[in-house]
Amino acid sequence: MNEHILKLIYAGFSTKQLHQYYRKFGCFDFVQTKYEMLLRGSGDSRLQSKLQRLKELDTERIKHRLQTDGIELLFYDDHDYPSLLKQIYDFPFILFYRGDKSLLSGDALAIVGGRERTFYTIDVLNQLMPELVPALTIVSGLAKGTDADAHLAAMKHGGKTIGVLGFGHLHHYPDETAILRRYMECHQLVVSEYPPFAGPRTWQFPERNRLISGLANGVLVIESKKRSGSLITLDQALDQNRNVYCIPGPVTSLHSEGSNLKIFEGAKMCLKATDILEDFNSLKIK
Repeated sequence: MNEHILKLIYAGFSTKQLHQYYRKFGCFDFVQTKYEMLLRGSGDSRLQSKLQRLKELDTERIKHRLQTDGIELLFYDDHDYPSLLKQIYDFPFILFYRGDKSLLSGDALAIVGGRERTFYTIDVLNQLMPELVPALTIVSGLAKGTDADAHLAAMKHGGKTIGVLGFGHLHHYPDETAILRRYMECHQLVVSEYPPFAGPRTWQFPERNRLISGLANGVLVIESKKRSGSLITLDQALDQNRNVYCIPGPVTSLHSEGSNLKIFEGAKMCLKATDILEDFNSLKIK
Protein backbone atom coordinates (compact mmCIF):
# COMPACT_ATOMS: atom_id res chain seq x y z
CA MET A 1 0.00 0.00 0.00
CA ASN A 2 2.87 2.38 0.72
CA GLU A 3 3.99 2.24 -2.91
CA HIS A 4 0.47 3.25 -3.91
CA ILE A 5 0.64 6.26 -1.61
CA LEU A 6 4.01 7.30 -3.05
CA LYS A 7 2.63 7.18 -6.59
CA LEU A 8 -0.47 9.14 -5.59
CA ILE A 9 1.68 11.92 -4.11
CA TYR A 10 3.87 12.04 -7.21
CA ALA A 11 0.75 12.19 -9.38
CA GLY A 12 -0.31 15.38 -7.62
CA PHE A 13 -2.70 14.20 -4.93
CA SER A 14 -2.54 16.46 -1.87
CA THR A 15 -2.40 15.24 1.73
CA LYS A 16 -5.97 16.46 2.18
CA GLN A 17 -7.14 14.46 -0.84
CA LEU A 18 -5.38 11.33 0.39
CA HIS A 19 -7.18 11.58 3.71
CA GLN A 20 -10.49 12.15 1.93
CA TYR A 21 -9.84 9.08 -0.16
CA TYR A 22 -8.84 6.92 2.80
CA ARG A 23 -11.84 8.01 4.87
CA LYS A 24 -14.13 7.21 1.95
CA PHE A 25 -12.68 3.90 0.75
CA GLY A 26 -10.40 2.66 3.56
CA CYS A 27 -7.53 1.76 1.23
CA PHE A 28 -5.28 3.06 -1.57
CA ASP A 29 -5.94 0.54 -4.30
CA PHE A 30 -5.93 1.39 -8.00
CA VAL A 31 -9.58 1.33 -8.99
CA GLN A 32 -9.78 4.27 -11.38
CA THR A 33 -13.48 4.89 -10.79
CA LYS A 34 -12.75 5.54 -7.11
CA TYR A 35 -10.15 8.17 -7.98
CA GLU A 36 -12.60 9.80 -10.32
CA MET A 37 -15.24 9.92 -7.58
CA LEU A 38 -12.79 11.53 -5.18
CA LEU A 39 -11.49 14.16 -7.56
CA ARG A 40 -14.88 14.98 -9.02
CA GLY A 41 -16.24 15.56 -5.52
CA SER A 42 -13.35 17.88 -4.65
CA GLY A 43 -13.81 20.03 -7.75
CA ASP A 44 -10.22 19.38 -8.90
CA SER A 45 -9.94 20.59 -12.51
CA ARG A 46 -6.79 18.53 -13.09
CA LEU A 47 -8.61 15.21 -12.77
CA GLN A 48 -7.57 13.68 -16.08
CA SER A 49 -3.94 14.81 -15.90
CA LYS A 50 -3.57 13.31 -12.41
CA LEU A 51 -5.11 10.03 -13.47
CA GLN A 52 -2.90 9.88 -16.57
CA ARG A 53 0.17 10.72 -14.52
CA LEU A 54 -0.74 7.94 -12.08
CA LYS A 55 -0.76 5.39 -14.89
CA GLU A 56 2.65 6.50 -16.17
CA LEU A 57 4.54 6.52 -12.88
CA ASP A 58 6.99 3.73 -12.03
CA THR A 59 7.70 3.19 -8.34
CA GLU A 60 11.17 1.76 -8.87
CA ARG A 61 12.23 4.79 -10.92
CA ILE A 62 10.89 7.10 -8.19
CA LYS A 63 12.85 5.23 -5.51
CA HIS A 64 16.01 5.26 -7.60
CA ARG A 65 15.78 9.03 -8.08
CA LEU A 66 15.17 9.54 -4.36
CA GLN A 67 18.25 7.48 -3.57
CA THR A 68 20.31 9.44 -6.09
CA ASP A 69 19.21 12.71 -4.47
CA GLY A 70 19.92 11.42 -0.96
CA ILE A 71 16.27 11.71 0.12
CA GLU A 72 14.74 9.08 2.37
CA LEU A 73 11.13 8.18 3.16
CA LEU A 74 9.24 7.67 6.40
CA PHE A 75 5.75 6.21 5.97
CA TYR A 76 2.91 6.81 8.41
CA ASP A 77 2.83 3.14 9.45
CA ASP A 78 6.59 2.85 10.08
CA HIS A 79 7.43 2.19 13.72
CA ASP A 80 9.59 5.32 13.92
CA TYR A 81 7.03 7.70 12.39
CA PRO A 82 6.56 10.37 15.10
CA SER A 83 3.58 9.52 17.28
CA LEU A 84 2.87 13.19 18.02
CA LEU A 85 2.53 13.99 14.33
CA LYS A 86 0.16 11.11 13.78
CA GLN A 87 -2.24 12.72 16.26
CA ILE A 88 -2.90 15.80 14.11
CA TYR A 89 -5.67 16.24 11.58
CA ASP A 90 -4.54 15.42 8.02
CA PHE A 91 -1.09 14.16 9.05
CA PRO A 92 1.29 13.44 6.13
CA PHE A 93 1.25 9.85 4.94
CA ILE A 94 4.92 10.25 3.95
CA LEU A 95 7.73 12.38 5.35
CA PHE A 96 10.58 13.02 2.91
CA TYR A 97 13.77 13.67 4.85
CA ARG A 98 17.50 14.18 4.86
CA GLY A 99 19.49 13.74 8.03
CA ASP A 100 19.09 11.92 11.33
CA LYS A 101 15.52 10.64 11.71
CA SER A 102 16.18 9.62 15.33
CA LEU A 103 15.61 13.30 16.19
CA LEU A 104 11.91 12.64 15.68
CA SER A 105 11.72 10.35 18.70
CA GLY A 106 12.35 12.77 21.59
CA ASP A 107 10.44 15.58 23.26
CA ALA A 108 10.45 18.72 21.14
CA LEU A 109 9.70 22.43 21.31
CA ALA A 110 8.78 24.45 18.22
CA ILE A 111 10.14 28.00 18.17
CA VAL A 112 8.71 30.58 15.76
CA GLY A 113 8.59 34.34 15.44
CA GLY A 114 9.28 37.21 13.08
CA ARG A 115 11.06 37.12 9.74
CA GLU A 116 13.19 40.14 10.64
CA ARG A 117 16.27 39.51 12.77
CA THR A 118 16.26 41.44 16.03
CA PHE A 119 18.73 41.67 18.89
CA TYR A 120 15.85 40.97 21.26
CA THR A 121 15.11 37.54 19.72
CA ILE A 122 18.80 36.63 19.67
CA ASP A 123 19.20 37.63 23.33
CA VAL A 124 16.12 35.60 24.32
CA LEU A 125 17.38 32.52 22.48
CA ASN A 126 20.83 32.76 24.06
CA GLN A 127 19.21 33.05 27.48
CA LEU A 128 16.80 30.12 27.09
CA MET A 129 18.64 27.66 24.90
CA PRO A 130 21.35 26.39 27.31
CA GLU A 131 18.61 25.03 29.60
CA LEU A 132 16.24 23.88 26.85
CA VAL A 133 18.46 21.83 24.55
CA PRO A 134 19.61 19.15 26.99
CA ALA A 135 15.95 18.10 27.27
CA LEU A 136 14.26 19.20 24.04
CA THR A 137 14.80 19.05 20.28
CA ILE A 138 14.10 22.43 18.66
CA VAL A 139 11.74 22.48 15.66
CA SER A 140 11.34 25.42 13.28
CA GLY A 141 10.75 26.27 9.64
CA LEU A 142 14.19 27.24 8.22
CA ALA A 143 12.89 30.70 7.28
CA LYS A 144 15.02 33.79 7.82
CA GLY A 145 14.72 35.61 11.13
CA THR A 146 13.58 33.72 14.23
CA ASP A 147 13.47 30.31 12.52
CA ALA A 148 17.10 30.45 11.44
CA ASP A 149 18.22 31.95 14.74
CA ALA A 150 16.43 29.19 16.68
CA HIS A 151 18.17 26.46 14.64
CA LEU A 152 21.54 28.19 15.05
CA ALA A 153 21.11 28.77 18.78
CA ALA A 154 20.17 25.13 19.35
CA MET A 155 23.32 23.93 17.58
CA LYS A 156 25.49 26.59 19.23
CA HIS A 157 24.55 25.18 22.62
CA GLY A 158 25.04 21.56 21.60
CA GLY A 159 21.40 20.72 20.95
CA LYS A 160 19.38 18.99 18.26
CA THR A 161 17.15 20.71 15.73
CA ILE A 162 14.65 19.83 12.99
CA GLY A 163 13.85 22.02 9.99
CA VAL A 164 10.44 21.70 8.29
CA LEU A 165 10.26 22.77 4.64
CA GLY A 166 7.24 24.23 2.88
CA PHE A 167 8.33 22.72 -0.48
CA GLY A 168 10.22 19.73 -1.85
CA HIS A 169 13.85 18.90 -1.11
CA LEU A 170 15.09 19.82 -4.60
CA HIS A 171 14.19 23.48 -4.00
CA HIS A 172 15.05 26.09 -1.42
CA TYR A 173 13.56 29.31 -0.10
CA PRO A 174 14.75 31.78 1.07
CA ASP A 175 18.32 32.01 -0.20
CA GLU A 176 19.52 33.36 3.16
CA THR A 177 19.09 29.98 4.87
CA ALA A 178 20.46 27.70 2.13
CA ILE A 179 23.85 27.12 3.81
CA LEU A 180 22.20 26.50 7.18
CA ARG A 181 19.87 23.96 5.60
CA ARG A 182 22.71 22.08 3.91
CA TYR A 183 24.54 21.85 7.23
CA MET A 184 21.40 20.60 9.00
CA GLU A 185 20.83 17.94 6.35
CA CYS A 186 24.24 16.52 7.23
CA HIS A 187 24.22 16.98 11.01
CA GLN A 188 20.58 17.42 12.10
CA LEU A 189 17.30 16.72 10.27
CA VAL A 190 15.28 18.40 7.51
CA VAL A 191 11.80 17.09 6.62
CA SER A 192 9.01 17.86 4.16
CA GLU A 193 5.60 16.41 3.32
CA TYR A 194 5.98 17.56 -0.30
CA PRO A 195 7.59 15.47 -3.06
CA PRO A 196 11.11 16.64 -3.95
CA PHE A 197 10.10 18.36 -7.21
CA ALA A 198 7.42 20.56 -5.56
CA GLY A 199 8.53 24.19 -5.60
CA PRO A 200 7.62 26.82 -3.01
CA ARG A 201 4.03 28.07 -3.21
CA THR A 202 2.54 30.74 -0.97
CA TRP A 203 -0.27 28.51 0.32
CA GLN A 204 2.12 25.72 1.31
CA PHE A 205 3.80 27.70 4.09
CA PRO A 206 0.71 28.03 6.32
CA GLU A 207 0.02 24.36 5.54
CA ARG A 208 3.59 23.50 6.57
CA ASN A 209 3.14 25.31 9.89
CA ARG A 210 0.83 22.57 11.19
CA LEU A 211 3.79 20.18 10.93
CA ILE A 212 6.06 22.51 12.90
CA SER A 213 3.58 22.45 15.78
CA GLY A 214 2.61 18.83 15.11
CA LEU A 215 6.17 17.57 15.59
CA ALA A 216 6.45 19.31 18.97
CA ASN A 217 4.92 19.02 22.43
CA GLY A 218 4.68 22.80 22.63
CA VAL A 219 5.20 26.01 20.64
CA LEU A 220 7.09 29.11 21.74
CA VAL A 221 6.52 32.45 19.98
CA ILE A 222 9.31 34.93 20.66
CA GLU A 223 8.31 37.98 18.64
CA SER A 224 5.29 38.29 16.40
CA LYS A 225 3.53 41.12 14.67
CA LYS A 226 -0.24 41.24 14.82
CA ARG A 227 -0.56 39.57 11.40
CA SER A 228 2.10 36.92 11.29
CA GLY A 229 2.58 33.34 10.15
CA SER A 230 3.91 32.48 13.59
CA LEU A 231 0.44 33.16 15.04
CA ILE A 232 -0.98 30.70 12.51
CA THR A 233 1.41 28.11 13.96
CA LEU A 234 0.31 29.02 17.48
CA ASP A 235 -3.38 28.67 16.58
CA GLN A 236 -2.68 25.31 14.95
CA ALA A 237 -0.85 24.24 18.11
CA LEU A 238 -3.96 25.06 20.13
CA ASP A 239 -6.08 23.00 17.72
CA GLN A 240 -3.61 20.13 18.21
CA ASN A 241 -3.84 20.41 22.01
CA ARG A 242 -0.22 21.53 22.36
CA ASN A 243 1.15 23.85 25.04
CA VAL A 244 1.68 27.40 23.79
CA TYR A 245 4.11 29.98 25.17
CA CYS A 246 4.89 33.58 24.30
CA ILE A 247 7.78 35.84 25.23
CA PRO A 248 6.48 39.26 26.28
CA GLY A 249 7.96 42.24 24.48
CA PRO A 250 7.91 46.03 24.75
CA VAL A 251 4.42 47.49 24.29
CA THR A 252 6.01 50.05 21.99
CA SER A 253 7.34 47.36 19.62
CA LEU A 254 5.33 46.27 16.58
CA HIS A 255 7.44 43.11 16.58
CA SER A 256 5.81 42.02 19.85
CA GLU A 257 2.27 43.22 19.23
CA GLY A 258 0.94 39.80 18.22
CA SER A 259 2.71 37.78 20.91
CA ASN A 260 1.68 40.25 23.63
CA LEU A 261 -1.91 39.95 22.45
CA LYS A 262 -1.76 36.15 22.68
CA ILE A 263 -0.53 36.41 26.27
CA PHE A 264 -3.50 38.68 27.00
CA GLU A 265 -5.77 36.04 25.43
CA GLY A 266 -4.37 33.24 27.60
CA ALA A 267 -1.09 31.92 26.17
CA LYS A 268 1.42 31.12 28.88
CA MET A 269 3.93 33.93 29.40
CA CYS A 270 7.50 32.65 29.29
CA LEU A 271 10.14 34.56 31.23
CA LYS A 272 12.66 31.76 31.72
CA ALA A 273 13.35 28.24 30.47
CA THR A 274 11.80 26.60 33.53
CA ASP A 275 8.41 28.09 32.55
CA ILE A 276 8.53 25.63 29.63
CA LEU A 277 10.45 22.74 31.19
CA GLU A 278 8.07 22.43 34.15
CA ASP A 279 5.27 21.51 31.74
CA PHE A 280 7.39 18.84 30.06
CA ASN A 281 8.35 17.41 33.44
CA SER A 282 4.71 17.21 34.47
CA LEU A 283 3.90 15.31 31.26
CA LYS A 284 6.54 12.68 32.17
CA ILE A 285 5.16 12.35 35.70
CA LYS A 286 1.70 11.64 34.30
